[in-house]
Amino acid sequence: MNASPNKPSGGIVYIVGAGPGDRKLITLKGIECLQRADVVIYDLLLNDALLEHCPAHTDKIQAPDPRIRTTRQTELNQLLIEHAKAGKIVVRLKGGDPYIFGRGGEEAVALTEAGIPFEIVPGITSAIAASAYAGIPVTHRDYASSVAFVTGHSAALRPDSNINWESLATAVDTLVVYMGVAHLRQIAERLMTHGRHPQTPVSLVRVGTTPQQQVVQGTLEDIVQKVEASQLKSPAVIVVGEVNRLRQQLRWFDTKSLFGKRILVTRARAQASEFADLLEANGAQVIQFPTIKIQPIDVDSAYIHATNEYDWIVFTSVNAVEIFYERLRENGKDVRAFGMSKICAVGPKTVEALNRIGIHPDFVPSHSRGSAIAAEMEDVHGKKVLLPRAKIATADLPNGLREKGALVDDIPLYDTVKVASENRGEIEADLLNGRIDFVTFTSSSTVTNFLEMFPTQSPAMLLADVKVAVIGPTTQKTAAECGVKVDVVAKEASVEDLVEAILEA
Repeated sequence: MNASPNKPSGGIVYIVGAGPGDRKLITLKGIECLQRADVVIYDLLLNDALLEHCPAHTDKIQAPDPRIRTTRQTELNQLLIEHAKAGKIVVRLKGGDPYIFGRGGEEAVALTEAGIPFEIVPGITSAIAASAYAGIPVTHRDYASSVAFVTGHSAALRPDSNINWESLATAVDTLVVYMGVAHLRQIAERLMTHGRHPQTPVSLVRVGTTPQQQVVQGTLEDIVQKVEASQLKSPAVIVVGEVNRLRQQLRWFDTKSLFGKRILVTRARAQASEFADLLEANGAQVIQFPTIKIQPIDVDSAYIHATNEYDWIVFTSVNAVEIFYERLRENGKDVRAFGMSKICAVGPKTVEALNRIGIHPDFVPSHSRGSAIAAEMEDVHGKKVLLPRAKIATADLPNGLREKGALVDDIPLYDTVKVASENRGEIEADLLNGRIDFVTFTSSSTVTNFLEMFPTQSPAMLLADVKVAVIGPTTQKTAAECGVKVDVVAKEASVEDLVEAILEA
């Protein structure tokens, strides 16, 4: 059933497949639905990062746990109907694909019977995603021209089951079994009893597409023993067939440099996405633990209106560029307000931020330290310099410019303030038990705020089993002053260089 691309006059339900564990495997249409949602009812095992696509007003409801609530589906159906009848845009966010062992069909029937409009947004199912991330194509011209998806629940193994195991055992080249780990022995025995060769290759892929992915391989004859030895638990898919022989040749995901490493990112959440993307691209599991947030400060509009009266304007960060430009716009101005002022940009990201608003800086220093910037700038004696930046920034830069005779207006443009963290206790336990491989710091304030979150632990004890990576010498100095041993320092003050340094380590 189709709905208008704008908000409908009545309620509507979008049953959206979120894909497997990798948050980026959701479809563009799935993200669009989340961005418009008034209510999201999401499954227990979904990647929570998907909920960040929702607007601030979205009511996020975790679906009842099917393991402890026998009436779960009835409750879910009622929730969908109730919120849709209230005129809301409702997203039912499901793992994998709604119509492949996702009970999306049951929910759609309930909505139809209640007269509620709905749309289905397909998702990537774990059978193909987990297999692909494990290096196993479910079809291949030389190995398999047919594939079947089967449920491995106990009901599928009963004598009255409508699954024809006798035919499936030999009629399909590749068999992918969902939810079958607990019944692996019966499944293997049933396939061999009905004619599948005992030496048929089998793979189990646990939490596929995530940095915790685990793969156990064997044959129908010995896979049970191998799984027991590895202590592999659900959730996992079982792949049966000759295509499993391709894994050693085609595996790509679990060979990444940082695969399986858990890396704590303390950067402000609004700034962390690029850093997290780079780490995840190298196979890491990123744990978001922001210790700061960027809070703009009200600036005397006189500075904004006098922008073109300065000989130099020095931007030391992306935040400074974006917030200053926003202040210009609030005062009815644009980049023309800079007039003939020369622009200095510190760091490649600051250059990119200026380029986005149509400005190419006149000078980019080779170092990010304040004293080095001042030393490299041309003769500024008697020149007026505007320095819009963080409230907590060090005095090296303005002092260095003043020593060269510049007239400096050092204007606090934004502050970095501490944020409370709901998962502080969990993070503390993981750090003390060595379950986190790296802690990253991208500014001095992330270091100090991070340590203040754990007042009962000394830095040496808290980080005894963790490597610490920092973005530059200033952050390194702060860490050392706080008693933190630094293992990795980026060559340049950028997240790209920090990731490279972590890879080298």
